[in-house]
Amino acid sequence: MTVVGGVELHTSLRRRGTSRAVSGLLAVSVGVALLPLAAVLAYTISRGAHALSISFLTHSMKGVGPLDPGGGVYHAIVGTLEQVAIAAILSVPLGLLVAIYVVEYGPSRLAFLVRFFVDVMTGLPSIVAGLFIYAFWVLALDRGFSGLAAGLALAVLMLPVVARSSEEMLKLVPDELREATYALGVPRWRAIVSVVLPTASAGITTGVMLAVARVTGETAPLLLTAFGNDAIRFSPFRGPQSGLPLYLFSQAGSAFDVVVRRAWAGALTLIVIVLLLTVVARVVTARRR
Repeated sequence: MTVVGGVELHTSLRRRGTSRAVSGLLAVSVGVALLPLAAVLAYTISRGAHALSISFLTHSMKGVGPLDPGGGVYHAIVGTLEQVAIAAILSVPLGLLVAIYVVEYGPSRLAFLVRFFVDVMTGLPSIVAGLFIYAFWVLALDRGFSGLAAGLALAVLMLPVVARSSEEMLKLVPDELREATYALGVPRWRAIVSVVLPTASAGITTGVMLAVARVTGETAPLLLTAFGNDAIRFSPFRGPQSGLPLYLFSQAGSAFDVVVRRAWAGALTLIVIVLLLTVVARVVTARRR
């Protein structure tokens, strides 16, 4: 009995030691993974916070020279919000429908092909999406540069991310919930709307916000579709329009300190906007649940 008790004690101590070692390793790994993010945030705040002001957020760059201390980012904020909203309106419903078809109505040969092309589109370079919309919308249809064209390019990039992330979240919904709903005589479409989607809403929201965060900072598609504009343009349907990535691109390449400071302030504004959108999405999801 003494030997058996000693063996059990030794085994328990060994398991506790292994558990603590693995927990410590995981904590260190999380810290190492978060270190680059913290460094980027800290450096951006240190460089952009002193240039960020109410005047900067409420004025555009119209009539502002290279060495003028004034100017702001208001026109770029308007453009980014409208372009991302257009992309979300187009890509989120379509991405959800694709995910629902693949998960709820598959498997089939068509579902396999849809999943394959979604995976291919996930790795699509952003410049290719911009070139596609530039060739089709701007040149072939002669619609010209606009915020709508930029939104279309961003929607091409958002669609596979939304579809793929929503598919994985729908797969996590237990089959027992579906079977219980079907046993009550509820049609499949009603079960999807009333049971499956609400259950996976938190994960779907996270996937949508990841897609929004990705396209919000894309510059290459905007260069070919929105083109940029120093004045405030509230209508995204006609004429060139600015955006925060375009604003950063044009300001950061200058040799003047006053212009570079505006670029860092614009970068901080972009980070804050993405953070606010994420918080709002989380709050809305929590209330619905």
